[in-house]
Amino acid sequence: MSLPPILVHTFARPLPYRQTWALQERLHQLQLALRRTNEHPDVLLLLEHRPAYTAGRRQTEPTIRDERIRLENLGADFITATRGGQLTYHGPGQIVGYPLIDLSRYTPTMGTKDYVCRIQTLMKLHLRDAHDIVSSPSDHTGVFLDPVTKIASIGVQVRHRLTSHGFAMNITNEPLAWFNQIVACGLDDVRAGSIESKLQKPIRFEDEVPGLVAQFGKAFEREMVSLDLDRTGEIGEAIQELEEEAERAGSWLAKPESRA
Repeated sequence: MSLPPILVHTFARPLPYRQTWALQERLHQLQLALRRTNEHPDVLLLLEHRPAYTAGRRQTEPTIRDERIRLENLGADFITATRGGQLTYHGPGQIVGYPLIDLSRYTPTMGTKDYVCRIQTLMKLHLRDAHDIVSSPSDHTGVFLDPVTKIASIGVQVRHRLTSHGFAMNITNEPLAWFNQIVACGLDDVRAGSIESKLQKPIRFEDEVPGLVAQFGKAFEREMVSLDLDRTGEIGEAIQELEEEAERAGSWLAKPESRA
């Protein structure tokens, strides 16, 4: 039996992290409820975030309190998320992908290691095919331009074989100053890079979406179909609500500014 298509939605404006996380949780619960009748859709959300630092689930408040205060004083949000991995940054100029898919639809059920490997590979192939950028091999999860320059990160959560959180790739140079404020992903000797910094020419978020979606479809052997907000019930309503909230939020800081 062929697998259903993955429904794709690309958000028009940078989203606040907490509300986007809440959307993922809402969609996760809907998928769980609809799974009993096999009517649950698989979804890929593509977006930018408003400036936000996020810690992984193993980083507890006592150990990161001072860092949280320092980073919030730069003008970014700070959230301890439920994904794997360590401290990282999300913001405008970075394409973030949140796949919410049922790994048990595959035969046999796709494991988490295989899932992460496919995401890592599809990002490498996108860089190669769209920009002639050949990634550097690394023992660390993510995608590297060279041994000390990281361009993409992965941090996922799998519950009841349903995925959430996902991947992020730096498109423009805007995220780099924010990354310079932290030791991202616990890698002391690694700095952040972007497609723009590698190619030394302007790159736009919206131009990366079609190629990345195509690579995702190939990696997971699925048809990729645009999500119709008017025909997907509560899922479409939840996405539309977040689109409207992002519009109300207005502008954001393009670079860190100390408020201390």
